[in-house]
Amino acid sequence: MNVRRLIPATAVTGAVALGLVALSACAGTSDAADKGSSGKLDVVASFYPMQYLAEQIGGGHVSVDTLTKPGVEPHDLELKPRQIGELGEADVILYLKGIQPAVDEAIAQAGVKNTVDAATLTKLEAHGTEAGHEHEGESAEEHAAHGEEHGAEEAGHEGHDHGTEAGTDPHIWLDPVKYAEVAKGVGATLEKADPAHAADYKKNTDALVKKLGDLNTEFATGLKNTTTKTFITTHSAFGYLAERYGLEQEGITGIDPESEPSPARIKELQDIAKKDKVSTVFFETLASDKTAKTLAGDTGLTTDVLDPLEGITDKSKGDDYIEVMQSNLAALKKALGAK
Repeated sequence: MNVRRLIPATAVTGAVALGLVALSACAGTSDAADKGSSGKLDVVASFYPMQYLAEQIGGGHVSVDTLTKPGVEPHDLELKPRQIGELGEADVILYLKGIQPAVDEAIAQAGVKNTVDAATLTKLEAHGTEAGHEHEGESAEEHAAHGEEHGAEEAGHEGHDHGTEAGTDPHIWLDPVKYAEVAKGVGATLEKADPAHAADYKKNTDALVKKLGDLNTEFATGLKNTTTKTFITTHSAFGYLAERYGLEQEGITGIDPESEPSPARIKELQDIAKKDKVSTVFFETLASDKTAKTLAGDTGLTTDVLDPLEGITDKSKGDDYIEVMQSNLAALKKALGAK
């Protein structure tokens, strides 16, 4: 992910104010599935993981628009007044609270009846702190040091509301099991918004949940026997994935994936890499690989991509969620020495 920048409150407030006239004009039409000229249910998704669910479950009955265009880092998204106004015209809004503060505020103003926060459809947990991390065999001092390091990582997200409540990790879509739970909730919402096609939405939801179940099996099988369980990544987006498959995620820096890691953190990661037989430092598609290459160069490690799937671009290793996740699995198997 890119530099964590909060959109200045004044900018958001101004943009929201500009969109309010349009919102008030449209709010009255948003209570039911008042389909547009296309005859389809108008669904607005905040970013790619929500867009994918809407398209897979909605099929030919929905017209999906995403607020975050391909190649745009979701956290950095600034909404235009026109986009804010058009939110009120949607039949359904799908978003994930805590990822995009500007979007959260605009959606709250839109007042669309069928608005779904994916964070309410599964259980959020804390990652990047001591919670959720198992440091087996460590002394009390070592464990405390890990706690301080991860605490510093979280503190590094200055001004970035990273989660729906303090300390929670919003990256639920990177765990196929949690993503399937969200899919079921999205399916139920579409059924309610467009009862005439409820049977199709249910059938499509079941098909997607099965695909995600198969993906979970691929990950569980592929990562069962590995030389190491530890992987290093520029940004700690993979806490749910690590927890699901018994892995240990080590983030280089929580402040900014493109910043230089401190000499102390480099030394710590060198020690971790040596102790845990780590071979690879991962970076991601929407951010620079500079940090990963800095660490890899200093530690004699290789670099590779682990995609947090916040958007699909021509750099993505796959055309959709399933394909990119399978590429992530292949990269992890190679890096962890899967047998």
